[in-house]
Amino acid sequence: MSGTEQVLYANVIVDISHEKLDKIFQYRVPDVLRMQIHPGTAVTVPFGNGNRRIQGYVVKLTDRTDYPPEKIKEIQGVCAGQTGVEGKLIALAAWMRDYYGSTMIQALKAVLPVKQKVAQKEQKQIRLLLPEKEAREMLQVLEKKNQKARARLLDALLVIAKQNEKGMAVLSWERAKEQYGVTMPVVRAMEEKGIVKLESMRIYREPLDLMISRSDQKQEEVKMQTGRDFFLNEEQQLAVQTILKEWDQKDKSVYLLHGVTGSGKTEVYMELIDFVRKQGKQAIFLIPEIALTYQMVLRFYQRFGSRVSILHSRMSAGERYDQYEKAKNGEIDIMIGPRSALFTPFSNLGIIIIDEEHEESYKSETVPRYHARETAQRRAEMEGAKLILGSATPSVESYYRAEKGEYCLLEMKRRANRQKLPYVWIGDMRNEMREGNRSILSRYLQEQLGMCLERGDQAMLFLNRRGYAGFVACRSCGTVIGCPHCNVSLSLHKKGTAGEKLVCHYCGYTQPNPRLCPSCTSPFIGSFQVGTQQVVSQVQRMFPKARILRMDADTTRGKDGHHKILETFAKGGADILVGTQMIVKGHDFADVTLVGALAADLSLHMSDYRAAERTFQLLTQAAGRAGRGEKTGSVVIQTYEPDHYSIKAAAAQDYQAFYEEEILYRSLMDYPPVGGMLALHGQGEDESYLQMAMEYLKKYLDVLAKKTQARVIGPADESVSKVADIYRKVIYVRHGRKEVLDQIKERTEQYIEINRGFDKITIQYDRD
Repeated sequence: MSGTEQVLYANVIVDISHEKLDKIFQYRVPDVLRMQIHPGTAVTVPFGNGNRRIQGYVVKLTDRTDYPPEKIKEIQGVCAGQTGVEGKLIALAAWMRDYYGSTMIQALKAVLPVKQKVAQKEQKQIRLLLPEKEAREMLQVLEKKNQKARARLLDALLVIAKQNEKGMAVLSWERAKEQYGVTMPVVRAMEEKGIVKLESMRIYREPLDLMISRSDQKQEEVKMQTGRDFFLNEEQQLAVQTILKEWDQKDKSVYLLHGVTGSGKTEVYMELIDFVRKQGKQAIFLIPEIALTYQMVLRFYQRFGSRVSILHSRMSAGERYDQYEKAKNGEIDIMIGPRSALFTPFSNLGIIIIDEEHEESYKSETVPRYHARETAQRRAEMEGAKLILGSATPSVESYYRAEKGEYCLLEMKRRANRQKLPYVWIGDMRNEMREGNRSILSRYLQEQLGMCLERGDQAMLFLNRRGYAGFVACRSCGTVIGCPHCNVSLSLHKKGTAGEKLVCHYCGYTQPNPRLCPSCTSPFIGSFQVGTQQVVSQVQRMFPKARILRMDADTTRGKDGHHKILETFAKGGADILVGTQMIVKGHDFADVTLVGALAADLSLHMSDYRAAERTFQLLTQAAGRAGRGEKTGSVVIQTYEPDHYSIKAAAAQDYQAFYEEEILYRSLMDYPPVGGMLALHGQGEDESYLQMAMEYLKKYLDVLAKKTQARVIGPADESVSKVADIYRKVIYVRHGRKEVLDQIKERTEQYIEINRGFDKITIQYDRD
């Protein structure tokens, strides 16, 4: 090694399947291996006091060590050809650590399919070892000796052998025990004589089988449909052909599929997955909600059979681990699930598809605060796979990147079977109040709901609870109390005997909660106070004969809560489905001809610069649930702000009109994706100490901001300022160039690391 070259050390993890991924060992990198070692590389290292050699994975390279250099052992070699799927996932975790800001341990726990303390599920079976002639002779011997249990077992195996074309005889242990009264000592005794062999076979816990068996479709019907031809319309064919034509072009790796609700994006996804499977590769299909799993899995099972599996948080630890094992062993080709399914250990990944890519559930709220879209793009780049993003209402970030040429944009502007988009009526709830209607339902929606029930159709009533009780608005004129500095609504905080105040969670601005509207002096000002239970009660009083289902966080707590409610509604077991945003995402019910969006503008006034985008997406998706069958649908949007551009664009199903208005607003305010934003979330048990630490951090960020022209906002309380006795505060940093924010984040991490005063609090980073 040359004198000028620094010593390089590798942090190595030696047991990636262990529950506690918190033990990392450090080794010196030999000069001859420098060019071969990087995060994810499988290496051989000395372990323990003896001459033991084990395999480990490099998780980080560094020129610093916390141990005396002379005591650090050296990496023995690189395991050629051994850096498989685990190595790829570790390399992905290393990227997440750097990009999102976390420890390597936190990134590894998010990425690796960690083995839980779950016993493998096994099935025992008894196999006949003797040829038929010898077996019959042995049967006579057993009968003469009056060994009845042994004779019964051998006779049963001979019957099975006669029925089998190849003369093989295998009997499950459960059947032998229950039907023939055989005990384990009997089997062991016959095994010692060489008559039979007791075998153990691993079986997987199969949540998919349970889901399919509970559906209306019989297994035989599903199998008959598997592999049948799927016909695509012109727009679908064009989308598929464009992607396949460019398949081998490495610069065309991310596609944004923008198709109106009901345009048949799922058929495009399945056609692409079919192509990938024929190449011997695997596919990951991400969905934003567990509630979408039921319908989506049935469609995929019809097309691809048992090569499909699922992952989601409501599954048991054993079920989840078994699906990981099946993927790793090559026993499945397609994994469906929410964002954690992105880390499925496929060894030959060909495509990642993110359906409803705009959904905020793709963003992790725990460290590392990764976004599935960005992380999927990184994994696709690492493995040479394609990434398909699909939505009827693409995120502003994705559409902006498509406009800039970073993504390839594909559009489908018509519904798959040429159905008309639903008729949308905007109801001005200010007029309803002026005219004496205090109900949650406008008179027009009541009328439409009655006609829908008379026709025997189904209806969905969507209560937009995003932003629930978080802002203060006037029901007479629609005025919302906003921050004068950040162009977002102020949030209502109740401080016990100190009364109520309004707070901006971006800059910390506060003011008292007004008792009269500052615009029209109306006393009807306050926060929204209606929930799904009240909606169900009011609707039931209006339509006593209607069968109503409620779907929200309370009614779906159980393991199969989502599935049971959706299955009942799909089978016609209810006339009206009342629910929160989970009912308007991706579901396809042919008999739904009416959708009512109640309190449409609640989400419009969240303390978030993306509030208009969230509102447009929710309302457009909600409208898309109506008229998906042969009948034309209608939608009623109830709002106190009928002239807002997001509501008007949603009613017209006009994404382009919304995007042009929204991107102009983002440009003026330098918000993402035009500019960049970095959030530093602080948490601690002592509120005053946390405030002091965040103030010190703010002063340091102000120094960096002067050099880079960045803008620092805060510190302010988080929207939920205290959880489980832990106080939470946030500082925002904004700049037009994201690379500048990268530098600020890196300098801040170094500042926190060398200042021990920050040891008592936790700092987490969040991008955009």
